[in-house]
Amino acid sequence: MASTSHNSSASFWQKYQLYFLLVAAIIIRQIPIVSIPLNWLESYFHEISHGIAALLTGGEIMRIQLFANGAGLCTTRGGLSFIISFFGYAGATFWGWLLFKLANSHQRTAQIVSGFMIVLLLVSIIFWARDLLTIIIISSLAVMFVLTIKMRRLYTLQVLLKFFGLSILLNSLFSPTYLFDGRDLGDGAALASMTMVPELVWVLLWCVLAVVALYSLIKTNKKSYN
Repeated sequence: MASTSHNSSASFWQKYQLYFLLVAAIIIRQIPIVSIPLNWLESYFHEISHGIAALLTGGEIMRIQLFANGAGLCTTRGGLSFIISFFGYAGATFWGWLLFKLANSHQRTAQIVSGFMIVLLLVSIIFWARDLLTIIIISSLAVMFVLTIKMRRLYTLQVLLKFFGLSILLNSLFSPTYLFDGRDLGDGAALASMTMVPELVWVLLWCVLAVVALYSLIKTNKKSYN
């Protein structure tokens, strides 16, 4: 009887784990100091997405900067400006979705993902970080993934990575709205000047992409436990 109860509670947790993690991410996002590493993580994925877009379109990454308040800047040279500007927020959404998806697929996959993230962060420090603050922030993120990969229980690592993925998705959902600051700066303003499409349209598009990514995870989760 005890075994049946344990299995029932375990299956309940597995079925609703995504929602529990999502609520936890929403709550933690409201806590100023605790939310800082998660803001750094989303900012890093945002800036590295700009950089990857530049590399894929024939450009190069000159410098990546991360700031204590969660802001960031990726300086590139060459490449397609439209693609580079668009894929900051879109890329962060994709990273969040992919992190959850891969971590959810298998515990060993989650371990490999952590290892890949450590390598990517170290590469970023070596080649693109030029100031002490950025080096400290990216190093902190690398240490965070090192601590996860050293966990004895792969299941705990899996849950943490899924939490990171949802946190990144949430940040990529709300971050574009910060562009409405009246300063006519940022990716939305850059795209508006390139295309004559209002900044509002780009912001809404990025938010919709994040919602669609989150919905796809929820839909997949429902299918898995129905």
